[in-house]
Amino acid sequence: MTFDIDMIKKVYDRYPERIAAARQIVGKPLTLSEKILYTHLWEGNATQAHERGNSYVDFAPDRVAMQDATAQMALLQFMQAGKAKVAVPSTAHADHLIQARVGAESDLQEGINKNSEVFNFLSSVCDKYGIGFWKPGAGIIHQVVLENYAFPGGMMIGTDSHTVNAGGLGMVAIGVGGADAVDVMAGMAWELKMPKLIGVKLTGKMSGWTSAKDVILKVAGILTVKGGTGCIVEYFGEGAESLSATGKGTICNMGAEIGATTSTFGYDDSMRRYLAATGRQDVVDAADKIAEHLTGDAEVYANPEQYFDQLIEINLSELTPHLNGPFTPDLATPVAEFRAKAEANGWPIEVEWALIGSCTNSSYEDLSRAASIVEDAVAKGVKPKAILGINPGSEQVKFTAERDGFLDSFRKFENARIFTNACGPCIGQWDREGAEKGEKNSIIHSFNRNFAKRADGNPNTHAFVASPEMVAAVAISGRLDFNPITDTLTAENGEQVKLDEPKGSELPARGFAVDDNGYQAPSEDGSAVQVNVSPTSDRLQLLEEFPAWDGKNIEGAKVLIKAFGKCTTDHISMAGPWLKYRGHLDNISNNMLIGAVNAYNMETNRVKNELTGEYGEVPAVQRAYKAAGVPTIVVGDQNYGEGSSREHAAMEPRHLGVKAVLVKSFARIHETNLKKQGMLGITFANEADYDKIREDDTVNFADLDQFAPGKQLTLEFVHADGTKDIIMANHTYNDQQIDWFKAGSALNLIKRQEN
Repeated sequence: MTFDIDMIKKVYDRYPERIAAARQIVGKPLTLSEKILYTHLWEGNATQAHERGNSYVDFAPDRVAMQDATAQMALLQFMQAGKAKVAVPSTAHADHLIQARVGAESDLQEGINKNSEVFNFLSSVCDKYGIGFWKPGAGIIHQVVLENYAFPGGMMIGTDSHTVNAGGLGMVAIGVGGADAVDVMAGMAWELKMPKLIGVKLTGKMSGWTSAKDVILKVAGILTVKGGTGCIVEYFGEGAESLSATGKGTICNMGAEIGATTSTFGYDDSMRRYLAATGRQDVVDAADKIAEHLTGDAEVYANPEQYFDQLIEINLSELTPHLNGPFTPDLATPVAEFRAKAEANGWPIEVEWALIGSCTNSSYEDLSRAASIVEDAVAKGVKPKAILGINPGSEQVKFTAERDGFLDSFRKFENARIFTNACGPCIGQWDREGAEKGEKNSIIHSFNRNFAKRADGNPNTHAFVASPEMVAAVAISGRLDFNPITDTLTAENGEQVKLDEPKGSELPARGFAVDDNGYQAPSEDGSAVQVNVSPTSDRLQLLEEFPAWDGKNIEGAKVLIKAFGKCTTDHISMAGPWLKYRGHLDNISNNMLIGAVNAYNMETNRVKNELTGEYGEVPAVQRAYKAAGVPTIVVGDQNYGEGSSREHAAMEPRHLGVKAVLVKSFARIHETNLKKQGMLGITFANEADYDKIREDDTVNFADLDQFAPGKQLTLEFVHADGTKDIIMANHTYNDQQIDWFKAGSALNLIKRQEN
């Protein structure tokens, strides 16, 4: 079946007129990204050209997707908006709260038992407000979206940074915080700064051990974790057309790791094949009628340097497998160079665990190619050295892979583990035996992120990112420096053997199959559905309004923490065991900034309480400041808030009384989340001023009472010795965002406008 086919046809019906209007206004050929953006303007047909990287633009996304960890807070906020039903097609997916420990069946049941209160809440709130609910075990949100909802030329937002995965089917799909999702579900415009455009021209064709994953691992090495910030990455060229739709999804998925707003590909035959295979021939029929509008104009791709802000060219015929890491997804190393680099850096070479899955690489094609490596090793008498863990992307993928024998292939390794169709180890939902010892070790996985402590909670686990094929090969060899292109393995009979190149199927020859895909449709009329949240629950908590700004300057503030180096949303609001509190703002606030490194002592979760002179845990110290009525600020480094879209990283400081976050630079989603929650997110006008801020400073804002777009803010840092530094701060707030700040949050403003 095709979900929301009438909506998709309406989007396509308006395409020709809106693109004609945009082309006339812009006065030049259009990229695919521009076509999708201009056809989704809130105002309708374009009346002005929007400046990339500068203009704030209101858009009308076609749909919203939420995963269970973020959906709780998003839907708690939506309940406050006073709406009877969502204004656009929306779904919630139970994929984050299931821990990988023993295996699929027992882990899923344990996850349901432990999280029944949350799952029941999500089920009921979705039923009431017209939202589709994908139950525990149905699959990972982004794979399920690709199989059921993504369509070429559409625009969607999702409360997860890897929403961008849907670019594999030619969408502009963007990760956002829950407050943004609430706006769209409530029928309001969604605001985004017009992105800049990075073009990636792919030539040639992959072969052998190289996969689509290696394209984005290469791009991450070129652009770094912040090189795509504020940009859409658009892939094109003969090489792009040679990739499968799920391969395209893999590339778009990890675009989140370069900070990109999103990534996308033009509509082509691989998308037609995938849509048809997943039961959506009617989407193909509709898309084919406007196919010329679902890719960039020919002139753009013929002369890309004239139409993109930055251009990268990659020859797929020359691309080789990569391993990226450890501790950051942009540290890219071709497999042939890995041994020397590992030795030079002292990385542990032996691997105990190798993991395949996550929203990035858990398709039928991924499993088939990895399974071919395992089958080859078994046939040649080679036993694996590492444990191989598998997380299928969806129940449909798992059911079909089981039918076609791929899961049995993995089971031929005695120590293989087939986990639930869920995120599992990728997001820290992994009960890894021995991780608590904190021993230095290495793992390899086909996930997207490899920050310290992310997978197993051990800060000394060196995690490396690779394709499923490479993960399987490394699992067999037990060594990170194994190069399957050149190296041999010792079989049980002592013979030296080489692994064959991976083989796989883009799509199942007998079609996809599934008994129960795990979907729960909402009631046509949900007015009688009751959504109950117990006042004594430690998992769920109804929200209260954040207080509005008093119109005065912030004075007498203390520095809660000066974060040193990388400070991702994982550091600000950890996942793992904390996921269970995602629906309870006060409880989850006890993890606020516990992973951030304090620049004053280079320790985590240990900051000075200026009221007592003693050191304590970050949340406890902040609660003490709040109880005493003392305002605080947080200071941070480059790309602050990189990583997951989780808005808890913005809501927790807001809830506990932090007034402002002053950093060298922000990651896009986190900066927006801060604004939505009524926080001040500002940046150093001179980054060197970061070094002037001392642990015992008192901070005064001189001109916040004159807060205005484009106007710098002046902060006075008074040191304990009586000296002071005046520091200028920049901000990107426009008039509407300043209204959010004044109202106390964007949601407060929505409710006022409703009343």
